[in-house]
Amino acid sequence: MKDPESNWRSWVGKARNDLLAIRNNVSADETPWDVVCYHAQQAAEKMLKAFLVFHREAPRRTHDLLALLHDCAAYDKTISALEDDCRMLNLYSAVVRYPEELAEPGESEGRAAMDTAQRVFEAVHRRMETG
Repeated sequence: MKDPESNWRSWVGKARNDLLAIRNNVSADETPWDVVCYHAQQAAEKMLKAFLVFHREAPRRTHDLLALLHDCAAYDKTISALEDDCRMLNLYSAVVRYPEELAEPGESEGRAAMDTAQRVFEAVHRRMETG
């Protein structure tokens, strides 16, 4: 892994790209809401990993937002306030990527995931700006 001090910004950039992918998909003529939900989970995952790298910790290789959030709380206990958001987005780490018998997410779920990802992005980013 690169020097964590320089690499955390790359993680933030990747999270921003996931948010951009969401905006691009939402503004398209046809919106793949499963893809929106997947990128919402990915944006949150990358921001939590950015936070860990910011604190010079190599993030574990997992898509589990709650596990990553737990790791982040070692550096800032207030980040645990994102638990409900992470729990919601965790649903989209793998399920929406493959055909399943579960119902595909629709517009209301997609928009909720989009808003949640934006909220996680901003909350984590603020903590990196101040600490």
